[in-house]
Amino acid sequence: MSERNLAQVFKAYDIRGLSPEEIDAAFARRLGRAIAKVFKPKRVLVGRDMRTTSFPLESALIEGLTTCGVNVVRIGMCSTPSFNVLIGLGKGSFDLGVMVTASHNPGKYNGFKVTRGDCMPVGQGSGMEELRDAYLADEKAPSSQTGTVSDDPTAMTRYIDHILALADMPKDMPRMRVAIDAGNGMAGAVLPKLLSRLSWIESMPLYFDPDGTFPNHEANPLKVETLKDLRRVVTNDECVVGVAFDGDADRVGFVDETGEPVPGDILTAFFAREMLQKYPGGKVLYDIRSSWSVPEAVEALGGTAEPTKVGHANIKKAMRVQGAMFAGELSMHFYFKDIWYCESGDLAMLILLKTLAREGKPFSQLWLPLRKYAHSEEINFEVKDALAVIERLKETYAPKATSVSDLDGIRIEFRDPADPADAWWFNVRASNTEPLLRLNVEAANPEALRARMEEMTRAIKA
Repeated sequence: MSERNLAQVFKAYDIRGLSPEEIDAAFARRLGRAIAKVFKPKRVLVGRDMRTTSFPLESALIEGLTTCGVNVVRIGMCSTPSFNVLIGLGKGSFDLGVMVTASHNPGKYNGFKVTRGDCMPVGQGSGMEELRDAYLADEKAPSSQTGTVSDDPTAMTRYIDHILALADMPKDMPRMRVAIDAGNGMAGAVLPKLLSRLSWIESMPLYFDPDGTFPNHEANPLKVETLKDLRRVVTNDECVVGVAFDGDADRVGFVDETGEPVPGDILTAFFAREMLQKYPGGKVLYDIRSSWSVPEAVEALGGTAEPTKVGHANIKKAMRVQGAMFAGELSMHFYFKDIWYCESGDLAMLILLKTLAREGKPFSQLWLPLRKYAHSEEINFEVKDALAVIERLKETYAPKATSVSDLDGIRIEFRDPADPADAWWFNVRASNTEPLLRLNVEAANPEALRARMEEMTRAIKA
């Protein structure tokens, strides 16, 4: 494969590509050497997901690291949240962490998430370009001393201990029937251990067997079609909620007791409301695609809400810089200051169940009042030049707008206090992971949304 094609697997947030076509054992071994050269770590934590190529990639990565004198602690199969929390629990004893995973991508993909010892991800602008260049140069400089490899058999127990301590569940939790779809991903390796310590949860498990071929459905809760089985179990078995994890369990989606999927940005508002009880007046970040409902809910409770760029590397950095205690994305990543600004679908699930117990109301009655507007969710367009389309839309719409933001692509808002029914906004941005233009539109009501979506579709395809 050409060096140009190899360079393309170094994405904005991680390293990801077809495996073994683009990412194979030779790639992983070479990547290990590049990581050693760029970051010069002494001790690295390595974990992997359940994909069919993950074990050989893990072995080759470790070989590349140890030939450069790096000592490796191997924890084997784990979720990305447990991996990140274990770096944090190491309290600086790890210089770096590398997780072998392709997140929610289909089984034919694999890759690597690289994380610094302070739990900050390596991404575009924070080391990914240097790592790519070192990989392409591949200057072999093995150490005179071979690094060691050790295993940590207590890793998952320590993660679960920490999450349960943070969740601080009441001792008198009522019995709850909960449908949980692990999507044959890494949640299936973590949840049985977690649920065994929560006897009040009557779990209705779906697809808990980790299987990198994803035989039942794509492990991506953002896609409503992947929730079909979960919705059926929730309604047929009278569950209080349905929970769906993605492949490496760093994203989590929910359906209410009626089987209705809850949008990711409304979940951001829901969890922000809970976190503001713990941190009154705290700051919440929401990604630029999110509904007006999010800042309105946060500010109504005395918090501060600020938009941020899409992507976990961007958000984790922004949370630190701005002192945010929580952040959420439309894609159902939820970030907590309490776990080193990282995601945990497990913690989000426990917070939600704790809220249901306290409020004594169906989930639908808690989230639906937060949805004030009609939102399109994200729509993708294949275009030849995404940046040219964005610039053309800006020239057309910015002169008439009440607000224009270039934070991530463009978000252009239109609000007339004299005519609130005509309020709307759109965001267009080039995908950081695929050759696509991504569109989000929101309007005051469903009828206005349909009209604005048709308008934006025509404008993009013009």
